[in-house]
Amino acid sequence: MKKAVIIFTVISSIFSLSSNAQLLQFGIKGGANFANYTGGSVEGIDFNNIASYHAGVVAELNIFDNFAVQPELLYSTQGSELKGLGEQIKNELGYLSLPVLAKFYLTDNGLSLEAGPQFSVLVSERNEIDTSNTNTFDFGIAGGLSYKLTKRLFVSGRYVAGLTDVKKDANVKNSVIQLSVGIMF
Repeated sequence: MKKAVIIFTVISSIFSLSSNAQLLQFGIKGGANFANYTGGSVEGIDFNNIASYHAGVVAELNIFDNFAVQPELLYSTQGSELKGLGEQIKNELGYLSLPVLAKFYLTDNGLSLEAGPQFSVLVSERNEIDTSNTNTFDFGIAGGLSYKLTKRLFVSGRYVAGLTDVKKDANVKNSVIQLSVGIMF
């Protein structure tokens, strides 16, 4: 009997949350990354932008009418094209990223400002120069705008400024512009 009461309470709570102005929503998103290294230089090497992608899941927890918390779990490729010393190498870094954003709705029709920290773990490196000196953790600050095209479909633009050195021996950080499209369920 106790199990049935607990199960009924949990199910009722979930339905209550979903019917109460959609307090918690889940969705998926993906899009384009335009990445580069910033914050330093390596003698004889120029850094150039690379185009890549990101994709993952998103949640939105509405706290107030115009404020929500939006955690995401994304696979995001970043890096830079390195030119110099007679070589051209595309250094593409694959991260599992966890941005946790404060989301402020600026208008009633779905325009919002997002800002917060992003924690990333390196999971792959293509065309690597030297994997032994790559930091496996990247911390950054993310900020941007999002707009709900419909109740479920949204678009967003975001800039993520890395605060951790990409390589242990070079004072360069990740910098990425993300353009996304997503759907909430």
